[in-house]
Amino acid sequence: MNPRKTVAFTHHNDTKFAVGDFYPVQTVFSYHELGGTTSPFLLLDHLGPAQLVPKSNKRGVHQHPHRGFETVTIMYAGELEHRDSTGAGGKLISGDVQWMTAGSGIRHVEQYSDAFRESGGRFEMVQLWVNLPAKDKMTAPHYQSLKNAEIPKVDLADQKGFVRVIAGQYIDEAGQTVKGIATTYTPMTVLDVALNVSGEKLLLPAKHGETTLIYLLSGRLQFEDDVKSGFEGSGVLEENKMAVLSSHGDDVVIKALQSSRFLLLRGQPILEPIQGHGFFVMNNYEEILEAYHDLEHGNFIR
Repeated sequence: MNPRKTVAFTHHNDTKFAVGDFYPVQTVFSYHELGGTTSPFLLLDHLGPAQLVPKSNKRGVHQHPHRGFETVTIMYAGELEHRDSTGAGGKLISGDVQWMTAGSGIRHVEQYSDAFRESGGRFEMVQLWVNLPAKDKMTAPHYQSLKNAEIPKVDLADQKGFVRVIAGQYIDEAGQTVKGIATTYTPMTVLDVALNVSGEKLLLPAKHGETTLIYLLSGRLQFEDDVKSGFEGSGVLEENKMAVLSSHGDDVVIKALQSSRFLLLRGQPILEPIQGHGFFVMNNYEEILEAYHDLEHGNFIR
């Protein structure tokens, strides 16, 4: 039996910036900084939390292209409207997830809904970029709309929290396997987890050889096995920081030091070159040039 995973290192970025009308935005990590360490995950942006004033003239992000990867948008507060060049789209509200496969090329718009701009209110979301293997980078673009009510949710005993299974699977306290509803191109698990009670421990699934990341949106967590091994800082993960776990070992045990909300990202690494620029993530520079050439000459949407 393999030992449990421990924290290899923690990563954070305190820089706040704007993406269109979305502010503040924090890029928690990107492949530009960490390369293939986080594969198959390329980038994670945390937008908000912030307040949109009523009758706001802010809209969001205007039309822009993508090729070669997927975007996963998880809504925590507010309302977002999405439209893309495939004709897909709709409204995302708190708890909803949008899984968009850009593939060979897509253009899309992400904006506050008209009703939300009128009423104002709290806004927060996370956008994750997921890489596609070379064989699937030019797949036809498509869209998965995952509504909050449809995403499997495991409630922990005594109202201590919950685990939402967006992709992959999770084994609940009764030993039952709960499967997420998102379809993925490579094996991965995306869990949205809340622990409401300080001192609550939770065993999270992870496999030897997989990339395993935990991003803490709010609260404070402690990694049980890092405390035992004398990890610097007593294995504590602070708010808005990400823990990159070792590839060795199986599973991880965390304890909430206060009420916490976090994402667990697990996946089989894609052992291929990563070449990205702006809105495109491919395998080599020639494919990036081709994407820009197609965009300039009207051949981007195939």
